[in-house]
Amino acid sequence: MRALGRHIIAELYNCNLEKIDDVLFVEKGMLAAADKAGATVINSTFHHFSPFGVSGVIVIQESHFSIHCWPEYGYASIDIYTCGETVDPWIAYEYLKKEFNASHGSTMELSRGQSNLLSIPNTFGSASIKNKKSNPTKIKSTKNIWFTERNENIALSLKHSGERLYNYKSDFQKIEIYQTEAFGRILVLDGNIVCAEEDEYVYHEMIAHVPAFAHHDPKRILVIGGGDGGTVRELLRHKNIEHIDLVEIDEYVIKAAREFLPDLAFSLNNKNVDVKVEDGIDYVKSCNSETYDIVIVDSDDPVGPGEGLFTESFYREIYRVLKTDGIMITQSESPRFNRQIFMDVFQCYKKIFGEDNVYCYLMFLPSFPSGMWSFSFSSKGNIDPFQNLQKEKIRDFCAGNNLKYYSFDIHNSSFVLPRFVHDML
Repeated sequence: MRALGRHIIAELYNCNLEKIDDVLFVEKGMLAAADKAGATVINSTFHHFSPFGVSGVIVIQESHFSIHCWPEYGYASIDIYTCGETVDPWIAYEYLKKEFNASHGSTMELSRGQSNLLSIPNTFGSASIKNKKSNPTKIKSTKNIWFTERNENIALSLKHSGERLYNYKSDFQKIEIYQTEAFGRILVLDGNIVCAEEDEYVYHEMIAHVPAFAHHDPKRILVIGGGDGGTVRELLRHKNIEHIDLVEIDEYVIKAAREFLPDLAFSLNNKNVDVKVEDGIDYVKSCNSETYDIVIVDSDDPVGPGEGLFTESFYREIYRVLKTDGIMITQSESPRFNRQIFMDVFQCYKKIFGEDNVYCYLMFLPSFPSGMWSFSFSSKGNIDPFQNLQKEKIRDFCAGNNLKYYSFDIHNSSFVLPRFVHDML
């Protein structure tokens, strides 16, 4: 019996886990399957979810292809719906089964729009239909590919070009760089956005200039993490800083930044910066006591290589290597996105530095999930964040360096916490 459309519902099992968790591989595979089946692609929309999972749909002139992947099970669910006689959906299915390295699959085919049940309403005369078929509209294909970072309750999605500028799985993490529509190039580590070209200055100005101005005269700085170079770039604007040690565990983060984020990474070549590719935890243990004026922990989230940077023993080592009037600054997560971690780390800092020597300050960063992110300010020698501020000096510094976010007023106001954040701490 003739029908308007053919609908294949397919399941693929024991697929290659990495392939079906790679949004670009899945999208290209689906586009290739549509092409091999004889379909005309109009639009494609794909999302990658954190920590894993890919969903996507391709709108074709003859209907649609869709896919949902569960990499943790090696499973992909595929929906192929084609209209007319020019597209063979089975070609697409067999191609995807091979492309995803599936061990086996199961399928069901449905006939959609059975001819004996169809009739053409009078408002659509046969002559009108024939005329439309003889003058087909030229189709222009577009892409709609998205990167998504999420937790259980909140997600941030960024549309990107559909190509990955950099993709490497090191011994520590997966490193990716995408070209996004709204935020330029973004650096992604294990599915988490680390920095974006269009607003990275917010993060890096606030992590660097707050301690540099709060301390009376910082000379020697340690940065743990921060392999993109942005934190070092901002610190080097302070002429009184004589030496910076940057300790980054993953050399491929540095390589990726140098090639694709040169406006951040150029600072790593400065003669006053010593770049060390090693574990920050081990490095701090090996340091002499009272070595640094400021220690900045510019880490990713507490998973993978960053997990050990969120422990009490690590922060006690930092306390030891700080000079008697030293300051520790850490990226301390979001009170909205990573609520429990945010609360836990501040309690940990207070145990080490003292209840009255730990402060929270906030920044607002559109490319990070929830937009609100925090830093910690912990003082070994009872320095508070405001005691050494000189308004005119900061004003001239900001103007002379063309800063875009940090200022004297922002420095002070960032420590004024919304009531719900204050209550969490």
